[in-house]
Amino acid sequence: MDKKSVLIVCDIFPPAFGPRMGYLCKYLRLNGWNPVVIAEYIDEDMFSFLGKDVDVTYIRYHKRRGLAGKIEWLIVFMRDLLFGYKDKRMYREALKIAEKHCFDLILCSAFRTFPLPAASRLARKTGLPLIIDLRDVIEQYTGSEFIEHHLPDLFGVERIISSQFGRFNLKIRNRILPEAAWVTTVSPWHVSTLRQYNKKVQLIYNGYDPEVFYPLEIQAGCFFITYTGRLHSTAMRSPDLLLQAVDRLVQNNLITPEQFRVRWYVNKKSWLEIEREIQKYPNTVAYMDYMGYVPASEIPRILNESSILLLLTNRADANGPKGIMTTKFFEFLAVGKPILCVRGDEGCLEEMINRTRSGLSAHHADEAYDFIKTHYLRWKENKPFVDHSDKDVIGKFSREAQAKQFIQLFEQVAGASR
Repeated sequence: MDKKSVLIVCDIFPPAFGPRMGYLCKYLRLNGWNPVVIAEYIDEDMFSFLGKDVDVTYIRYHKRRGLAGKIEWLIVFMRDLLFGYKDKRMYREALKIAEKHCFDLILCSAFRTFPLPAASRLARKTGLPLIIDLRDVIEQYTGSEFIEHHLPDLFGVERIISSQFGRFNLKIRNRILPEAAWVTTVSPWHVSTLRQYNKKVQLIYNGYDPEVFYPLEIQAGCFFITYTGRLHSTAMRSPDLLLQAVDRLVQNNLITPEQFRVRWYVNKKSWLEIEREIQKYPNTVAYMDYMGYVPASEIPRILNESSILLLLTNRADANGPKGIMTTKFFEFLAVGKPILCVRGDEGCLEEMINRTRSGLSAHHADEAYDFIKTHYLRWKENKPFVDHSDKDVIGKFSREAQAKQFIQLFEQVAGASR
């Protein structure tokens, strides 16, 4: 029996930071589907192992580095804002691919809006049903974090451009969403937000690959608190409660730099944000390590040798982040180490931490202090960590289970269009 085929039109794909579609392709191929991908080229190499053996076409919109690269990015940004440049080019290349294959449907996975217009136009041209997967939406952010790079200081004009860009993208997205046969997204908050525009919205969480992330016994000579990922702004993700807790542990002479480290596996831009916060608590400086980004293949070992895994967020109110449940949360769940979330969002993420019994979603520095102190003293006494998390619930978040949700939806949509 011939494999069914799906054309995946997405903004980002491995080897860049695109684990959702990368892992989906892995498990689609194992379950009788042939994925063909078109995506923007991003100069990153975090998920190179997920890009292998996938038929993928990359479109390179940016070729320069340094100052020339920043100028080029701004030019492309303005061309896209004024003329829809990126989507027009994506559509032309995707149409060439569609004419060479016999696809059953189109899946468009997007952060923000691009490349929804290209996928929408392609679906109308080919007559193929369209499923839209929205990993992030503009409404979840506290400010202009949805823009990839900070706009240059233009005496306040940059704020107007950012605001207009956000409204422009929302207008386009909300016009296209009703065209989709189904919409998939990543949290209950996202589902309720997107159902305003299309009633057929299905929740498919982010997840972890069980072949990559699982508990390992790794003896470390130090108590490590580990953070992996990005930090767009402290309004979105604030380390303040953690730093207050560490500061108090130092003042109470409970920890030493030789035995207690907080490791930050972040890019340089994120580190500058974190470093500014650290400087507010001078006692903590000697306990912090900037590790930089590492390939995704190294992350399982790093998580398993850690004593506490750190999530940064903020309260999900009108001015805070909303519905954000990152891939790293599910990878943390898979390795079974205690999770400390600061500050607790009092929303979807906190509910899931409590449901899985995987750690603490802290609202106050005292809570974070007690949590770290308890685990640190047990570590010093060589007492084994007792994992109380609910493995039955956690097992539902594997990338394989996620792919099966997509496949069921593909079968339903493709079958209805025949």
